[in-house]
Amino acid sequence: MKTLTQVVNELKEYNGKPVKIMEVCGTHTASIFKNGIRSLISPKIQLISGPGCPVCVTSPAYIDKLVEYSLKENYQVLTFGDMMKVKGSQHSLTSAKALGGDVKILYSPLAAIGEAMEHKEKEFVFAAVGFETTTPIYALLMEEIIKNKIKNLRILTSLKTMIPALTYICENEKNIDAFLCPGHVSVITGANIYKELAKEYKKPCVISGFEGEHILAAIYEILRQIQKKEYEVKNLYENAVSEDGNKKAQNMIKKYFEVSDDYWRGIGEIKGSALKLKDEFKEYDAGSDFAIQEEDMLKGCRCQDVILGRIHPVDCPLFGKVCSPLNAVGPCMVSTEGACGIWYKNWRQ
Repeated sequence: MKTLTQVVNELKEYNGKPVKIMEVCGTHTASIFKNGIRSLISPKIQLISGPGCPVCVTSPAYIDKLVEYSLKENYQVLTFGDMMKVKGSQHSLTSAKALGGDVKILYSPLAAIGEAMEHKEKEFVFAAVGFETTTPIYALLMEEIIKNKIKNLRILTSLKTMIPALTYICENEKNIDAFLCPGHVSVITGANIYKELAKEYKKPCVISGFEGEHILAAIYEILRQIQKKEYEVKNLYENAVSEDGNKKAQNMIKKYFEVSDDYWRGIGEIKGSALKLKDEFKEYDAGSDFAIQEEDMLKGCRCQDVILGRIHPVDCPLFGKVCSPLNAVGPCMVSTEGACGIWYKNWRQ
């Protein structure tokens, strides 16, 4: 087994064909900066961000629906803080609140139960946004709503799944050589979910933890596979990720949700990429079925190219000039998990 020093030396001295590795987790993006990973590897190894931020790919129509509810009499929208600044076609929840909209930030979906039970005269809509990582929590929220016979709390879903998005990228973006697979999502889904992707598209899929040495080991494994023309799934996060994932969480998801199509901001519609409430639970749905709309990205904004791994955030002409976390033009700058937000925080340091 090689030492960390040996691994770093080999990665630094790599002089083979250029390799582009996409990480699809905002925590990985942040850790790459925190640990100075790019300074430890050859410039021929390019690390590029993908669609790893659920807030960033939430459709404008979804935001518009939340804004509409917030401005409706006797309604309150409950949400996590990172949804506040994401713009819909005209407004964000922050600007809606300035117009008199009723919006409250919660730190746990289950806190919505207390709000609804305490204020029975008011209607509540919870913004359920996320990937497979957070979907079990929304399933648990559903369980509590039903158990407590709560009638004044519904959820508006924008719950997306990772594999259809990665498949879309493999089909449409031919310059991605491998994936640094998301650790948190994989805890729920398991490692086996990436097997078909690796086999079908001949792309190494390596699951990594979040420490610097974990990411370096994953990059090393990806290069090893590429050089040997092996294309398989390797789980380097075995203390948290199993082959089959968290069955209890998966069963909770299956109890309440079913696969559907959805619109990804900056990408478009991806078939089978969403989880929506089953028909038998539609009374708890606040209207999550949206008509697919064409999206006009703001002039100059290149969030689409960032999400698809075509460019780094700093390659966008708006980055750091007219687009910043305090004045976000595109959705990738809004969230702490968004690639542009992470790059803005770290690129200048």
